[in-house]
Amino acid sequence: MSITDAQTVFVVSADRARAAQLAPLLTRVFVVHVPDAETLLREAHVQPPAVALLYTDLPGVPLAHVLPMLRQRAELAGTQWLAVGTSGLGALLSAGADALISDSTAPDALALQVGNLLARARQHHDLHGRVATLQRRSDDWEHEEKVRDQLIHMLVHDLKNPIAAVMGLLEIVQDDARVPDDSRELLKVARDETQHLLHLAVNMLDIRKIQAGKMNLRRELMFSPMFREVMALACGDVGSGLRDRVMRTDVESNLSPASVDPEILRRVMANLISNAMKHTTGGGQIAITVRSAKDAVQIAVQDDGEGIPADDIPNLFAAFEQSRLTLHGRFDTGMGLAFCKLAVEEHGGQIGVQSERGHGATFTFSLPLAHDADDDDFVEMVN
Repeated sequence: MSITDAQTVFVVSADRARAAQLAPLLTRVFVVHVPDAETLLREAHVQPPAVALLYTDLPGVPLAHVLPMLRQRAELAGTQWLAVGTSGLGALLSAGADALISDSTAPDALALQVGNLLARARQHHDLHGRVATLQRRSDDWEHEEKVRDQLIHMLVHDLKNPIAAVMGLLEIVQDDARVPDDSRELLKVARDETQHLLHLAVNMLDIRKIQAGKMNLRRELMFSPMFREVMALACGDVGSGLRDRVMRTDVESNLSPASVDPEILRRVMANLISNAMKHTTGGGQIAITVRSAKDAVQIAVQDDGEGIPADDIPNLFAAFEQSRLTLHGRFDTGMGLAFCKLAVEEHGGQIGVQSERGHGATFTFSLPLAHDADDDDFVEMVN
């Protein structure tokens, strides 16, 4: 039997016979005699024991002085310290001994106590191993997340400029009077799909930012006129597909101010309007309402389109969870709705949906009103 495949027990005593007497009573255990405190300090570092028997009648440096130093060593964190004697047990207990036993205890009973401590040391060792494994997995996961974030960031930033350039060129060609009407319609579809691709890329980046807690909202106090402006800008962001939809926007006058990042709200609205457009046909109706609610501003986007299957609703706001075929034959990754949920919750609000298959859908979310401190800032600003 080698040291590596067995637990080690130190018998710290001037009497070597104590170690020799204990060894036959313990199976798969390597019993080491340690004659004094100085040797204990040296050997415990080289060969950490699972259990150490500390006999109180050891001459020389008191073990009660040595034990606190040993307990501070990381490699001895799992060692069980058993004080053995008839006097001086209190000092060792105060110094950090895990258990006490009389030196007049029968050898079999002493071996049983040591066996119990060995089992406790084994549990600590196994637990420490599992913790170390989990830590390695966590480190690997964090590394993978960092690489993934860097890859997404690189892809999005590398894609945004060429996509925007393609959109601009498509607009120029589409407005050219020499383009036949049938080709102009194809150009419109190409531009809308390019804009959809741009939204997907930007949503992907922002979802990662929010999940990592790296999206810092640039909040402003928003009143009714600013809400109207943001809604109009969001409709413009969706593209030409809205031209054959019936759009209605109704913003309540004299809304209490909400503390909102207007650019993020614009993105949320663009995603919800785009979602409504994808699920309606030409001539379909999309209505935006902004109303006061209890301690919040409530915004709803309603359409009269195909509606949402009941089975899809529980996972509707989870990215990549729903791949539902829309009226226009495009599989929806759900990235836009995932961004909406995270962005609204980052503001302290909530978002939900009500829908019945074949009877349209209504997405509703809330934005909490500004706190008193924000109101004071506004009063100071206007004064």
